[in-house]
Amino acid sequence: MALTDSNVLKLAPDAGTPAYRNAPHNIEAEQSLLGAILVNNDAFYRVSDFLEPKHFFEPIHQTIFETAGSLIRMGKVATPVTLKTFVPAETDIGGMTVGQYLARLAAEATTIINAQDYGRTIYELALRRDLIRIGEDMVNVAYDAPVDFAPRAQIEDAERRLYELAEAGRYDGGFQRFAQLSRSRSIWRPKPSSGTASCRASQRACAISTSRWVGCSPPT
Repeated sequence: MALTDSNVLKLAPDAGTPAYRNAPHNIEAEQSLLGAILVNNDAFYRVSDFLEPKHFFEPIHQTIFETAGSLIRMGKVATPVTLKTFVPAETDIGGMTVGQYLARLAAEATTIINAQDYGRTIYELALRRDLIRIGEDMVNVAYDAPVDFAPRAQIEDAERRLYELAEAGRYDGGFQRFAQLSRSRSIWRPKPSSGTASCRASQRACAISTSRWVGCSPPT
């Protein structure tokens, strides 16, 4: 019997259909922010309170941001000239050397006024990648869960990871509650009776700061 299109496995995707989706990122925003920092080191302090090297998508950008931040915090100047000595010289960046790439970043830098906006973009995209990672892990574990890993245990593990992600803080400072990110509060356990040992343990577990609590009353 002749094979038809309906029962032939297509190894290649149709034209115009991507084989996979890229993780959310914005290389241009990362380059613009790094360039601004190299041109004016004050731009670093506009984002240093919420942005970390791990929030950058490109590994080389993580290295540049971390190195520049270390120099600036030590009171030294971070420029393409001073920075290139701390990045492996053999690193190839799209056919450019480290020195050439750093000079290119500085030449095409954004203004310091836009630095915080670019930093927020980078930070928010990093959060989205973390959410995707958590979701992928949930799906994979659900398909191949160990015998002794009950579904309720997976729910609690996912709840913990989402809570930690929400608790990490906002780029405008302070902390936020996971409940603010989700209208549903079904994941929160019932509030223990006041004064019991379980309530005191819950209070320690759900403390976001010394004056803010989630799901229970602050201790007296």
